[in-house]
Amino acid sequence: MSIVSFGKYVDGINYKVLNERQVRGSSGIMFLFGLAALINGFSGNYSVIPYISGFLLFSFLVAVFINPKYSPTMLLASVFVRKQTPLYIGAVQKRFAWSLGIALSASIFVLSIFLLADVTYFEPLCQLCIICLVLLYLETAFGICVGCKLYFLSIKMKLLKEPIEKPNCMGDACEV
Repeated sequence: MSIVSFGKYVDGINYKVLNERQVRGSSGIMFLFGLAALINGFSGNYSVIPYISGFLLFSFLVAVFINPKYSPTMLLASVFVRKQTPLYIGAVQKRFAWSLGIALSASIFVLSIFLLADVTYFEPLCQLCIICLVLLYLETAFGICVGCKLYFLSIKMKLLKEPIEKPNCMGDACEV
């Protein structure tokens, strides 16, 4: 069993999967952290924003490039959902979605560092934060993964190669 892996194989499913309950829990935790950062920003306390956005970026980086089970927010979410029956979804589209999360959180992190020197960066930072919060809220509250939908749209548009295995999404909402 490799430490560096994205998703895992489970009996009866021929593609790598993630526990949707854990993923949604992780999204909820990220949502709360992001909301705290935005509230601090609106109250004029910009110093906390780089720490929170850096933590979220770190969590995404660990999940995508090492293993989701070692991501800090996934570890915390696993504690909250430990007594729930796992609900498995395809991992490939989550990796794509979380890669978009890396781009978004990296942009927020960089802008937040510039914000400490120049307050004019607050408006674009706010816009990115709100986009990020909406995406996290949709995932947490409704199980709607916009990044996953973009993944399958990219396949339909022939921008990405279709996976050999046809992974499922929450509620079988993503059909290839």
